[in-house]
Amino acid sequence: MKPEIIAILGIFAAFSVFEMVRVGLFRKSEAVKGDGLVEIVSTLALVGFTQPFIIASVHYLGTNFMPQYENALAHWVIPAQIAMFLVFEDMLQYWWHRLSHSVPFLYKLHRPHHNLGYMSVRLVYRNSLLYYLIMPSIWGAALMIYLGFGWAYAFYIVVKLTVITGAHCDVQWDAPLYKIKALSPVMWVVERLISTPSTHSMHHGRHKDDGITHYKGNYGNLLFFWDVLFGTAKITRQRPPSYGVENLPDTTVGEQLFWPLIRTKNS
Repeated sequence: MKPEIIAILGIFAAFSVFEMVRVGLFRKSEAVKGDGLVEIVSTLALVGFTQPFIIASVHYLGTNFMPQYENALAHWVIPAQIAMFLVFEDMLQYWWHRLSHSVPFLYKLHRPHHNLGYMSVRLVYRNSLLYYLIMPSIWGAALMIYLGFGWAYAFYIVVKLTVITGAHCDVQWDAPLYKIKALSPVMWVVERLISTPSTHSMHHGRHKDDGITHYKGNYGNLLFFWDVLFGTAKITRQRPPSYGVENLPDTTVGEQLFWPLIRTKNS
């Protein structure tokens, strides 16, 4: 098994144990029947099929139609490669995420990520199966791997998964840090640079009139800086009193995973 895969599994396991010990990982009072199934299927599908399929597809297309570009940029210095991922993977995902909250078709695919009443590491990869298959940032990452950025991607994805797993974690690990006066300048920068439990939980809030929820913003995954840069950031250092979707009809496990192949009467 590749070192980066071991690192990612270790990070996810560490946050899972952290959440399990502190607040409970599998005993969410707001959970409803089917939540666990959606989370398991969507996560396994992304890791076991979608991402490998996209990487393999880009490699196949590249070697057959653009063989001269395989590893063509491998000589670039690592900082430049990382910068490419930040722009053409993380920033691209920011815009895809933002678009998914504006275009009804895309929101149908993204709704499973919000269709639950709790925060948890369990929901990091909770989306419909089609959502990830057509996500531009995954295809962009695969293209950069083909161009020779494979080693940089291994480092980059470990850092990104650490941040986004921590941002979804039900444990407010950032809250005590805000209270330490000596860390105030550092935390001011941190909360504007990367996603944190505070800023990302606001994106998952249920009621926009609670003064905290900001589901039409705080879209950043690794870098919260994109929200700051493009005017969608909101920082309160608080968490919403409830999570989920507002003013939408109920949905089913099948629709969450396989829409538009499976639809309810209201969809």
